[in-house]
Amino acid sequence: MINASIVPYHTPMEELQKVVSTLLKSGCVKRILLIDNSENRNEQYGTIEGAEWVWNGRNIGYGAAHNIAIRETLRSGAEYHLVINSDIEFNPVILSELAEYMEAHKDIAQIMPKVLSPDGSNQHLAKLLPTPYDLIARRFLPKTLTRGRTRHFELHQLSDNGIYNIPYLSGCFMLLRADALKKVGIFDERYFMYPEDIDLTRRLHKYFRTIYYPQTSIIHNHRRASYHNIRLLKIHIVNMIKYFNKWGWIIDRERQRVNKSVMEEIEKSKKI
Repeated sequence: MINASIVPYHTPMEELQKVVSTLLKSGCVKRILLIDNSENRNEQYGTIEGAEWVWNGRNIGYGAAHNIAIRETLRSGAEYHLVINSDIEFNPVILSELAEYMEAHKDIAQIMPKVLSPDGSNQHLAKLLPTPYDLIARRFLPKTLTRGRTRHFELHQLSDNGIYNIPYLSGCFMLLRADALKKVGIFDERYFMYPEDIDLTRRLHKYFRTIYYPQTSIIHNHRRASYHNIRLLKIHIVNMIKYFNKWGWIIDRERQRVNKSVMEEIEKSKKI
């Protein structure tokens, strides 16, 4: 069975109700935990049928909040944990499809479907491990100068017919194997938000497969808040500095090895 966690932060009630309802309709979710990072107590969250509400009283960070729920999963013996954003929409049947695929392939620690925008365009959230240039250039340089590099980093060449072992999968929808988390650990709480998904997928990828499964898809009503808010931009920059301090800036041999291996596997898949 699957436990799921959502981290509301002043999230509209109807948005939470919608994603909880979808999870319940899947038929394979045992517990849904709302780990509330809002500063103000919203008793309405506690009335959402089928979900358990935990109010932190302050914003402790995205990864730290999900960790509260993940620890419950590890204690309870559930096989899988789903980290999911409240702004995700999907057909309930895909969750059991993804879980069944993981059940059939015990070496998979994490799986993510294709993530679409509401207009149907691909958000390209299965990526290579980032270099500092990948993140700095995308944020501060004109798209005309970075388009080729961005397409490479975001793996635009991936086919919808393939299944790929990718080292960086988005935190908006992470179906995780509990036993794998016991081996590598949970979210690194030094990050307040943003690079925690890169860090966790990277650690899992070292010992297991972390799968991008584009044969199913979800809709992500994504708003790039840090692109329009100076405070969030500062948080983004500070946490990415922490990420590169941990893993390496220019010299990161693991990143070089992993990214090279990913590109080689993609090229092989084109020839099949």
